[in-house]
Amino acid sequence: MIVAAGVGVLVVLLLMEMPIAFAMMIAATVGLYLVGGESFVASYLADVYHSVSASYVFLTIPMYVLLAQFMAQSGMARDIIRASDLWLGRLRGGLGVACVMASAFMAAIIGSSTASSATMSAAAYPSMREVGYDRRLSVGIIAISGTLAIMIPPSIVLIIYGILTELSVGKLLIAGLLPGVLTAAGYIATIMWIGWRHPDKMPAQPSFDLGAATRALGPVWPVMLLMLLIVGGLYGGAATPTEIGAVGAAAALVITLIMRRMDRARFVAALEDTLGTTVMIVTIVIGAMMFGYFLTLTQATQSLFDAIQHAGLSPWMVMGLLVLVYLVLGMFMDQIAILVLTVPVTHALITQLGFDGIWYGIIITKTVEIGLVTPPLGLNVFVTSGVTRVPLADCFRGVAPFLLVEAAVLALLLAFPQISLLLPNLMSH
Repeated sequence: MIVAAGVGVLVVLLLMEMPIAFAMMIAATVGLYLVGGESFVASYLADVYHSVSASYVFLTIPMYVLLAQFMAQSGMARDIIRASDLWLGRLRGGLGVACVMASAFMAAIIGSSTASSATMSAAAYPSMREVGYDRRLSVGIIAISGTLAIMIPPSIVLIIYGILTELSVGKLLIAGLLPGVLTAAGYIATIMWIGWRHPDKMPAQPSFDLGAATRALGPVWPVMLLMLLIVGGLYGGAATPTEIGAVGAAAALVITLIMRRMDRARFVAALEDTLGTTVMIVTIVIGAMMFGYFLTLTQATQSLFDAIQHAGLSPWMVMGLLVLVYLVLGMFMDQIAILVLTVPVTHALITQLGFDGIWYGIIITKTVEIGLVTPPLGLNVFVTSGVTRVPLADCFRGVAPFLLVEAAVLALLLAFPQISLLLPNLMSH
């Protein structure tokens, strides 16, 4: 009865369009009050605010957000897409492949899919249209490529998942590398197939200038070094994810200063955006931790596990149902909202069923990634449409061929958990 009251309050507040962080806080407060009274609520609130604000692991988020803001303010995305275009543009679909590869590089630095989509929309779309690429296909490639940032480290979604589940953030981040590369390879294969079947939609550029292509690498190599620093540091265990984020942010600032792409206005803008994003995420996580504690205290998760056992469902049947639920939620909700609402319950459930928590984090991230480009919400598609001024309907049609790739990669990750667990297991040794 108490669980129903807490969940009911949450649902009502969400239907009233209250921000999810405050809705979860209020619902949890009501539930905890019903469990232990006013003094219990006051004691717990003091503990949860301190545990989040004083968390060393949580410093990972502002560090990577600051790093991303420095790179975004510097205009590095245009350099990456130009260099990729000069090297690959002469191939059929080469500029599309260049967009995917540039997005993968940006993903290893930015960590935010919407930021990646916005940056690549401004940098790549004009070039693609200039050489004659189909409009729908152009925005589809840009929108789907932006989703790589949610999987390839440093992924903000995986960091939040690690904080919510108290799993190793370093292992989670490195676990996303192979699935991210596999997804990018699928995108590239799809682009080349479309270019072969419909050459009129993706014309090849007639010439290749080795000198221009070589010179274009000049502004890009610092970004590549920064990417290697982040990924190599995470995999090698040279430092904690928080320390690597701090070093990466400092290195990004130094790079932008040396290249004379950082002035006072851009620096202040980067700090302001970092502060706003960090405060938003901290508030959401506090709400999620409060609501998760309420569910744990009332044994809601254990009751759900007992009900599944009595229903006779196998672990894989439960996993299949959870994947379907996440795919549907991804069509209507923001990725962080999905995590904070569901992970406190579903992670405890799947670990009791014998599944690996890190692998499950990758599966959730993949389903959320698909939700970023599926209607009606499709946040990446909305961002791409807003920047390029292409109608939403055309953007969704452009993304459609790549959804088959997403489904295939998701199936592979479910069937072969070792794809996600190989690098984390090697880190352990």
